[in-house]
Amino acid sequence: MTIVLGIDPGLASTGYGVIRCEGSRIRHLAHGSIQTSPREETGRRLLRLHDELLQVIDSYRPDGAGVETVYFSKNSSSAIPVAQARGVILYTLAERGVPFAEYTPGELKQAIVGRSRAEKVQMQQSLRMLFNLAEIPAPDHAADALAAALCHVNTSRFVSLLEKGHA
Repeated sequence: MTIVLGIDPGLASTGYGVIRCEGSRIRHLAHGSIQTSPREETGRRLLRLHDELLQVIDSYRPDGAGVETVYFSKNSSSAIPVAQARGVILYTLAERGVPFAEYTPGELKQAIVGRSRAEKVQMQQSLRMLFNLAEIPAPDHAADALAAALCHVNTSRFVSLLEKGHA
């Protein structure tokens, strides 16, 4: 059994998703988001992100993590706060000894839908069906985090097969 954490970094909202893999079975355990208020000082927001992410890690004890890379073509003004949040996330994973890999938004869509330019709603609907959820995972950041976890599982399995000479 393997537990994988997916993370979609953000200062205002960091999404997380947790899945369990047993052989070829993949099961949804949890998803949600860590919210911080823009009224709070940046240092306090980063500390809240660290503390709440530690709670998620300590609750589920993931064996690995997939982290969505930062993408800024639409809103470059958010680059610094998101990069700061990303630094805290990577530090927190390292602090708890959780190995991680990073994936672009296109890689997440490719892993879930089969097309790197798929619409976000297609990915969300696919996640809902794959995990047999009653509703699309919300908020959007949590859906992206679930996609990062699933992408990490699939990529890790492929790399493992390559290393063993089976692919």
